[in-house]
Amino acid sequence: MIIGNKNFDENKTHIMGILNITPDSFSDGGKFNSLDTALKHTEKMISEGADIIDIGGESTRPGYTMISDSEEISRIVPVIRAVKKNFDIPVSADTYKGAVAHAALEAGADLLNDIWGLKYDKTCAEYVKKFDVPVCLMHNRASEGYNDLISDVLSDLKECIAIARSAGIADEKIILDPGIGFAKTTEQNLMLVKNLDALRSLGFPVLLGASRKSMIGLTLGLPRDERVEGTVTASVIACMKGAMFVRVHDVKENYRAVKMTEAIINS
Repeated sequence: MIIGNKNFDENKTHIMGILNITPDSFSDGGKFNSLDTALKHTEKMISEGADIIDIGGESTRPGYTMISDSEEISRIVPVIRAVKKNFDIPVSADTYKGAVAHAALEAGADLLNDIWGLKYDKTCAEYVKKFDVPVCLMHNRASEGYNDLISDVLSDLKECIAIARSAGIADEKIILDPGIGFAKTTEQNLMLVKNLDALRSLGFPVLLGASRKSMIGLTLGLPRDERVEGTVTASVIACMKGAMFVRVHDVKENYRAVKMTEAIINS
């Protein structure tokens, strides 16, 4: 899969480093709000093994407050431009709003990471097609209440895929994300990580975003700043299940764990 100017091997697990330009993200809110700190953190993540940088301007933690399109654009567009200017690395824009997606892609983002899988604002699909970039379709729904978790998640994702295809987005530009932490209980989140290969059965690359999430905190009884080992474990499982990307805060630890896992698998 080509993202930006990089060709990503679909038989490997690549590291997506998280760069939140927000005051209220659940784990790192307020840490990288200035352009200088954002660029320094980007440089650090690249040096530690990040293959792509995911830039978001609105926290989507449980109970988050939606911000205006203009506020979100003002947060992420300068950072996208600066990262693209200063580093040779693909950039992902983490948004589900059409106006924000358009501004981010126009600023040089190489991938759209949509937590609503194009269902919230279908103009996002039009912009993905217009700028000819890949899209990550995350599973999400308004509330829990599954008849059969895996089957229902696959069915929901098929709806997202249909939206993408109807907009003219090619299959080779689609990535799927099970949506850990979105409208799911801790047990359901654990089951989805365990069954990542079921998502792969749909025929698309898979991204896992479990970094520091409540699934880990509630399972281990740990605060947000002590969830590195739990995140690494999820990344190792994702690698073993054939996920193409893991989206993480702690790049170094996850990169090393994934590379070691791949070395064992390929030995």
